[in-house]
Amino acid sequence: MESSEFILEAKEIVKDFAESDGRIRRVLDGISFGVKRREFLSIIGPSGCGKSTLIRIAAGLETVTNGHFLLDGKKVSGTSAERGMVFQKYTLFPWLSVKQNVMFGLISSGYGNDDAEETALQWLQIVGLEKYAEYYPKQLSGGMQQRVAIARALAPQPRVLLMDEPFGALDAQTRSQMQKYLLEVWKNIDITILFVTHDLDEAVFLSDRILTLQANPGRVKELVSVDVPRPRNEESLFLPEFKMLRSHVEDLIHPALEQKLEKEETFNIVNMVGRKNSAR
Repeated sequence: MESSEFILEAKEIVKDFAESDGRIRRVLDGISFGVKRREFLSIIGPSGCGKSTLIRIAAGLETVTNGHFLLDGKKVSGTSAERGMVFQKYTLFPWLSVKQNVMFGLISSGYGNDDAEETALQWLQIVGLEKYAEYYPKQLSGGMQQRVAIARALAPQPRVLLMDEPFGALDAQTRSQMQKYLLEVWKNIDITILFVTHDLDEAVFLSDRILTLQANPGRVKELVSVDVPRPRNEESLFLPEFKMLRSHVEDLIHPALEQKLEKEETFNIVNMVGRKNSAR
């Protein structure tokens, strides 16, 4: 593919951290990939693969040791309204109302107070929370707080929405609802999403493609296309192509675990055969 096809590109990203004993630990090693306009691309990998560090670099919240991100062909430097961010932990300001939380990013981007309020109310309507505009975060459920966070990130109309395990702290039912809600929002607005998750079902359910990473240090293992038809719902999880793709991604992420399980299964079969032969 040509670079012009991508709205966001990672170019040979390297990230080192200094340990307390002075040693250097490499977390990311030569990460390169591209995200197309309006694509939903998820990043998944085992613990220690650096997926959260990678998305924080894309957001401008972490520096790189080497390499860079490009947005529309221009090198990313620091934070920008062109790259919205949603975190796993609830990051709303508790002393501000729901409406004021959404307005905060707009005012920071140069909106006047009246325009910021009008735009905030429009986005709260989009996420179905216009009735809660004057509520405070503590009065909302976890899922509702994340909907406000998504509205706040999208209100300045970023080119890319970066999401770092945004549903990781939610219960299973709320998480499922938020996944469907996010797909609905993504379908209706011009936004590209880069999404970090540790959940295999979530990655397959949401994504157009999945970037799988290996750990210690984090390197690209495979970029997987998700050939599961859209629109997707609960029944999609039971489609043969969904199950096959999920199994393939799991094998990429946990190859050692798969080999261990296969060996244990073989060992158990041998033992069973041995016991049967001894009993004869």
